[in-house]
Amino acid sequence: MRRIALAALVLALGIGVPARAATPPIKHVWVVVLENESAGTTFAENSPAPYLAHTLPAAGAFVPNYFGIGHASLDNYIAMISGQAPNPATQADCQQYTDVFPGTVGSDGQVLGLGCVYPSSVKTVADQLSAKGLGWKGYMQDMGNDPTREPGTCAHPALNSSDSTQTASAKDSYATRHDPFVYFHSIIDSPQCRQRVVPLTALSGDLASEATTPAFSFITPSLCEDGHDSPCADGRPGGLVSANLFLATWLPRITASPAFNDGGLIIVTFDESDTNDTTYCCGEAAGPSSPMPGITGPGGGRVGAVLLSPYIKPGTVSSKSYNHYSLLRSSEDLFGLSHLGMAGGSGVTSFGPDVFTQPGGPPLGAPPLLQPVVTLSPGGGSQAVGGGGGSAKPVVGCRAAKLPKPGRGHKLRRGSLISSARLRRGRSGSSLTFALTHFARVKISWHGAAFRRGLKACQLYRLRLPKHAGHVTLSASAGRGIERRVFR
Repeated sequence: MRRIALAALVLALGIGVPARAATPPIKHVWVVVLENESAGTTFAENSPAPYLAHTLPAAGAFVPNYFGIGHASLDNYIAMISGQAPNPATQADCQQYTDVFPGTVGSDGQVLGLGCVYPSSVKTVADQLSAKGLGWKGYMQDMGNDPTREPGTCAHPALNSSDSTQTASAKDSYATRHDPFVYFHSIIDSPQCRQRVVPLTALSGDLASEATTPAFSFITPSLCEDGHDSPCADGRPGGLVSANLFLATWLPRITASPAFNDGGLIIVTFDESDTNDTTYCCGEAAGPSSPMPGITGPGGGRVGAVLLSPYIKPGTVSSKSYNHYSLLRSSEDLFGLSHLGMAGGSGVTSFGPDVFTQPGGPPLGAPPLLQPVVTLSPGGGSQAVGGGGGSAKPVVGCRAAKLPKPGRGHKLRRGSLISSARLRRGRSGSSLTFALTHFARVKISWHGAAFRRGLKACQLYRLRLPKHAGHVTLSASAGRGIERRVFR
């Protein structure tokens, strides 16, 4: 009765009542986490990752003031799914896979102690989703590539042992410390772990229908393709170059899926900035077990983030500040879940109308957000992967570079014309994937054969080669300059 009277008084006096911002009807969330770069480098005009720096922001929302919550890697991953603040063991990337001790939980939901495997009483967003009957999965690139190193699902060291995945091998670049789900007994002690923490190769099949796509997907590239290693253990360039190629390969597959187009949201960010950057936002608290989340300062630095959704107007830029606790809180709000740990902090907010700038969804007939990879045939034709054939249009927002000036002997520096290039060899054949910064005349030669064609900038091309292609040479020429890559 008193509430009714108060409400009537408020209406009579015309007093505004703060209301929680309505969230769009998001049904599926994909989180993609890359490694160790500052926003100033990643999203620069001359970024070595043009697809990430230019194409994706033009297709969605750019959040330049997005921050990590600590250093080094693991504490940031833990925060994204549980809201737990760093402790010395997670800050050191859990060299020894040990239980958090004593593991007591305070009134704020934070666990007191040293160690990295949290007791079963500590829940994650995965546990929350399961309790609500919603699906989730962690897709981990390279997990299980080397069975002598780690199993093919739910991969983690034995308790009280060293983590052998701290460094990559040429065959296997899975890193346990980038797989947050395996640091919680609530997950690793459950049969669900083997069913839901799986290799990245499972993602394509799951995207085939909305029914098989989880509500929440957490995607971790390998140590090579998340940008951590440079160069990679197998000789690839790594860094932002390989991270850029990973995104250009996988994100169009997600945006083309039925689940994305019926209420999807993709969040792409980095775990932490350069270790010298300890800036923070959102009233971040230190937690009970580590006074300095950034080891030498309060936070994990400004990393930036890009979000894609039918409910985001392409080209949106938000000036608001967010961090990994905001990411968790946003996911919880979208699925109607309570806030875990630091996600419930007073300074932490969810992504709001500054990000979701197209609440009614895209206009009818709007083109796809991202264009697919163009597959070239040795005979000279091309076809868009997942499309109906023909060459795909340039990806949205990609900016072709100016024609570079040739250097000595007309040879151009690496990256002048060929922004990325990668050769994968398999039992049935090889696949060369590459992108250009400028329209160029391209020649690809292998074992007595060659492909020649003028190709546009800002498209991701793939040429399938025979099993015994031998050495492969990719040449791109424009004006008086030429750049060459050789794969042996």
